[in-house]
Amino acid sequence: MDELWRSDACGTLRLADAGREVRLAGWVGRRRDHGGLIFIDLRDRSGVVQIVFQPDDPELFAKAEALRGEYVISVKGKVTKRLEGMENPKLATGEIEVVAEDLVVLSEAKTPPFQIDRPGDVDERIRLRYRYLDLRRPALQRNMILRHRVMKAARDFFDENGFLELETPMLTRSTPEGARDYLVPSRVHPGKFYALPQSPQIFKQLFMVSGLERYYQIVRCFRDEDLRADRQPEFTQIDVEMSFVGRDDVMRMMERLIQRIFAVGGIDVNLPIRRISYKEAIERYGSDKPDLRFGLELVDVTDIVRDSGFKVFADAAKDGLVKAINAKGAARWSRREIDQLTEQAIEWGAKGLAWIAVGEGGSLRSAITKFMAEEEIAAVLERLAAEPDDLLLFVADRPDVVHTVLGRLRVVLGEKLGLIDPERYEFCWVIDWPLLEWDAEQGRYVAAHHPFTSPKPEHLELLETDPGAVEALAYDLVVNGVELGGGSIRIHRPDVQERMFKALGFTPEEAHEKFGFLIEALSYGAPPHGGIAFGLDRVIMVMARLDSIRDCIPFPKTQSAMDLMTGAPSDVAPEQLEELGIRLLPSARGGKS
Repeated sequence: MDELWRSDACGTLRLADAGREVRLAGWVGRRRDHGGLIFIDLRDRSGVVQIVFQPDDPELFAKAEALRGEYVISVKGKVTKRLEGMENPKLATGEIEVVAEDLVVLSEAKTPPFQIDRPGDVDERIRLRYRYLDLRRPALQRNMILRHRVMKAARDFFDENGFLELETPMLTRSTPEGARDYLVPSRVHPGKFYALPQSPQIFKQLFMVSGLERYYQIVRCFRDEDLRADRQPEFTQIDVEMSFVGRDDVMRMMERLIQRIFAVGGIDVNLPIRRISYKEAIERYGSDKPDLRFGLELVDVTDIVRDSGFKVFADAAKDGLVKAINAKGAARWSRREIDQLTEQAIEWGAKGLAWIAVGEGGSLRSAITKFMAEEEIAAVLERLAAEPDDLLLFVADRPDVVHTVLGRLRVVLGEKLGLIDPERYEFCWVIDWPLLEWDAEQGRYVAAHHPFTSPKPEHLELLETDPGAVEALAYDLVVNGVELGGGSIRIHRPDVQERMFKALGFTPEEAHEKFGFLIEALSYGAPPHGGIAFGLDRVIMVMARLDSIRDCIPFPKTQSAMDLMTGAPSDVAPEQLEELGIRLLPSARGGKS
């Protein structure tokens, strides 16, 4: 007969349970000896409850004295109301305690490398090395529970709206036009490789060709790219595709999904979500994923300074831009603080950062105003709505440099000036993206999203004559400066898809070698279709107000793509390499061939 290790979860007991006999199981948190009584904080996934051991049972009391942190125990006892004034309002179970009558130690534990209940400032590498202990922390458990509930809400929504959850292959073909693939050698086909999917893009389009009409999948994806706080080499997408739809159909459906998902975290999403064009996002906010919780918009002063005596402005105005941000109330900043902003601007690609501080009575503090005419200065101040105590910051350069630098500077200023409300969520769709972008290194156009994105029908004829002017039926969903997901209406006609490949510089032979199966599939009759993919990890990160997606992924990699817990990536035996027909270069194994 199986033992009964627990009748209730620790965090579920309340004052209404007083008088009940219960059996609880979990991990020992803090242990305190107070005047002949021993108090144990017992923790499981549901929360914490206080256990009291009294000295009137010497054998039980001795067992309790031997308990240490992170021991796994099972305790039987009676739920009792705490004494007046001894309640703990910080705990959901803070009005009661359990007076122990029996104790079973299920397993002992070594002293952990950090305190589970109060980790303090623990190095992330230590936490990742002992991730199974890190995941015991209530904060991380809340993130994992939120992740589960979001996935369940998404599945419920899709099921209610006629979507099918369908799987796509994990071992597929390596294709260009994206990040680097993770490659998997084939033992059965020596010298050939599979690729792990960067996304199920082609396969979900094939589902539409197959007539399945509405597809979704919560799917693992893999990209071998440089990592940062919101990127991992393996990540999870909420992947969606729909047939017989236009851009508005997809966006409206996904707004309802996002509203349902964020409601799980108690966050209201007002519909419809605002839409702004890619051009507007770049020109006003310097970013294709703008944070709309604050102002500090970029202001163009190029026309004013075109003939400026300040040569930096005049030169940039000939074939570039001069733009500025009015950091209201920042004129009081020290020269050192402004120099730090200048250093950041240079690090991001600017040649420098010009500035004008407006003082009381309209007095100006600046190194550039002596080169500018009075009417020019007055026009700049008026354009920027400058008032006393404002700091005007200027970047003059190529448009891409100006927007990138001021866009990043805008966020720094928003934080520094306390303009960003962490409790606020501002969503927007960024639409009317360029279909293609010029890559100077490769000397050709590349897809702004991917090669299967449909151009706007009215721009189709520009594919051959002016590719850079073609806009796409693409859309990204952004919240608080974070891209949650992106999608598009797809190309469903083989002739248009072949024209797209040609615009990307593929020969017909190259296009058919890489994507022949897709072009062939489209030739058998494909419906108009479109979809989107949301980064689940980023969604959770935003909802939980985290700084990194590593805290909402159960077993993440480090910034250098290492798994510190398992030691992956690792060496493999020479016999395995031999079987796969692989020989390592000397540099790949510390000089060993």
